[in-house]
Amino acid sequence: MPKDAALNSLGFAKPPADTRVVVAMSGGVDSSAVAAELASEGYDVVGITLQLYDHGAALAKKGACCAGRDIHDARRVAEAMGFPHYVLDYENTFRESVIDEFADAYLAGATPVPCIRCNERVKFRDLLETARDLDADCMATGHYIRRFDGPAGPELHRAADPVRDQSYFLFSTTPEQLAYLRFPLGGLETKAETRALAAKHGLMVADKPDSQDICFVPDGNYAKVIEKLRPGAADPGEIVDMEGRVLGQHRGVIHYTIGQRRGLGIGGLADPLYVVRLDPEARRVIVGPKSALATRTVPVREINWLGDAPFTSRPEWHLSVKLRSTRPPAEAVIRPLSETEAEVDLLSPEEGVSAGQACVFYAPEGTRVFGGGWIWKGRG
Repeated sequence: MPKDAALNSLGFAKPPADTRVVVAMSGGVDSSAVAAELASEGYDVVGITLQLYDHGAALAKKGACCAGRDIHDARRVAEAMGFPHYVLDYENTFRESVIDEFADAYLAGATPVPCIRCNERVKFRDLLETARDLDADCMATGHYIRRFDGPAGPELHRAADPVRDQSYFLFSTTPEQLAYLRFPLGGLETKAETRALAAKHGLMVADKPDSQDICFVPDGNYAKVIEKLRPGAADPGEIVDMEGRVLGQHRGVIHYTIGQRRGLGIGGLADPLYVVRLDPEARRVIVGPKSALATRTVPVREINWLGDAPFTSRPEWHLSVKLRSTRPPAEAVIRPLSETEAEVDLLSPEEGVSAGQACVFYAPEGTRVFGGGWIWKGRG
């Protein structure tokens, strides 16, 4: 008999009926499918949805999560599958921990990733503690990522489906959190399998569209949200070249990102120019040639390390890193400066590296995620 034969599908040596699992339900097809499948397997499921912002304002918005329509959908799934469901009001926490930092980071010329902060500061911190308070054995989510029990403890791995992989957004999951979390969808090969799972249980969300953009940013218009949160944030200023020569006027630093080429309003020049730096204090957008975007050295801080040996146990780590969620991992040498800071040297320069983005560490071969940190200034 295999040594794990006595373990249930969530890794516990007891029947599913004696295993309580809190499922974080956003109201979308992924978390709904997880909750329904676990309930059908006989687990003691408790569904929890966090109301993160004004659900009344978001009720009619397609593709939102954690508000209005999605809360209603999560409740309907719980009713259909016969398990309890609770909605927790986290509007204030979400604003203080995620939205305010998002706005301030943009004002400082960075390009933040609020979805990572939401996982780190709300879903995998406060919600996880709520799950423990409910005496749950674990908490399950609909994220596409895998958790394996390795020789030194739980390991984080990329999802089986590279298109759906969400490891970039979950790098800050700590070892302690990882021990408590479960990701039932991480091993699925395609999103179609998830929808088929939801359809098998007769869920009305089986064909529901995936959420788009950042949940609190309607239609991807970041600048509009920031201007509402921080009046005066869109003050105009100068567009200058790398020597300080004025080339034009801009309509607010918050409308621009590192690497941007289109929409600069400075046409008629011989060669294309790109945003290479933002100077919010001087209200300046600095532009230059594409070559000026190339970055080889990236300073990283707030590192969450998921390797077996201590981060500072070696002078350098040869890993792959991802500097944006949409880019493939690139070879790099990571040199620890402390337990939470490092200098990342890219073997091949990358363009458009921006402060506020995550730098996520991966095994050069295989699927393991070794954690990551935050880029704190955009160019080396």
